[in-house]
Amino acid sequence: MRRRNFISLAGGAAVAWPLAARAQPAMPVVSLVSGRSPEVSARAAASFRKGLNETGYVEDQNVKVEYHWLEGQYDRLPSVLADAIRRRVAVITTTAENAALAAKAATTTIPIVFTVGEDPVKLGLVTSLAHPGGNATGHNFFASEVVSKRLELLHNLVPKAVRVAVLVNPTNSSTAEATLRETAKAARAIGLQIQVLNASTSGQIEAAFATLVRDRAEALFVAPDGFFVSRRVQFATLAARHVIPAAYSVREQVEAGGLMSYGADNLDGFRQVGVYTGKILKGAKPADLPVLQSTKFQFVINLQTARLLGIEVPNALLLAADDTIE
Repeated sequence: MRRRNFISLAGGAAVAWPLAARAQPAMPVVSLVSGRSPEVSARAAASFRKGLNETGYVEDQNVKVEYHWLEGQYDRLPSVLADAIRRRVAVITTTAENAALAAKAATTTIPIVFTVGEDPVKLGLVTSLAHPGGNATGHNFFASEVVSKRLELLHNLVPKAVRVAVLVNPTNSSTAEATLRETAKAARAIGLQIQVLNASTSGQIEAAFATLVRDRAEALFVAPDGFFVSRRVQFATLAARHVIPAAYSVREQVEAGGLMSYGADNLDGFRQVGVYTGKILKGAKPADLPVLQSTKFQFVINLQTARLLGIEVPNALLLAADDTIE
């Protein structure tokens, strides 16, 4: 009798365990959409996870993060976002302006956490910085505001360069337009001539370099863009081959061999986006979370590249640099 009872209990337990497993709540899903490539995004993703950890969320323990690295293929945005919305993910996190705008247009209910270079109020992402008022909030890293400073630093580094090519990605339209607007104003102020070039593929980057060499441009100003960051080695190789001093927006491009960069600390921006994503997972509403703004900016010079290009870096710029790479 006791043996039959034991078997009966054991059989009941065997049925109960899968039911209990099915009853456990599923982990919330965060869909992270970036214009970058995965190869250059390891530190950015780690910074995002650090922000999540600060709010008590650990990837694959109590939250699942789905990474969508577009590698500049912004035409993938509609399908990526449609899938996230269909599955009702907990949060959509974007690190590209086009992605933020597309997500905002696609859903008014799923929370969106963004990091964008342009003013999110002017972009229509939020009602105000202090009171976003909708389903989106995030971080602003002042891409337009630092354009004039970056161009000025490039001019101080290569003062004899008067003809400057400005390369933008036309598929990242809002960033491209803002970069061209700000560089035109800054160039007039310091007496530089601007030549506009476009590229949205690796082949077009090659063609842009061929054009600027043919037209005798003396320096290159590269717009902030996730795809351009993903092609950082290509940029460094082409700039070295054609002996073109180039200015970039993030230090990853300088670490790959670019001459200089100036811009917001994008890793800190990724961390802050992670913090906001975690807060929303805990129940905070995007409308109540004020848009954060960058307070850390970095000026980085690659001294090895400067020597390769025959550039003697002025002592004043060495002192002004936050970091130098040998």
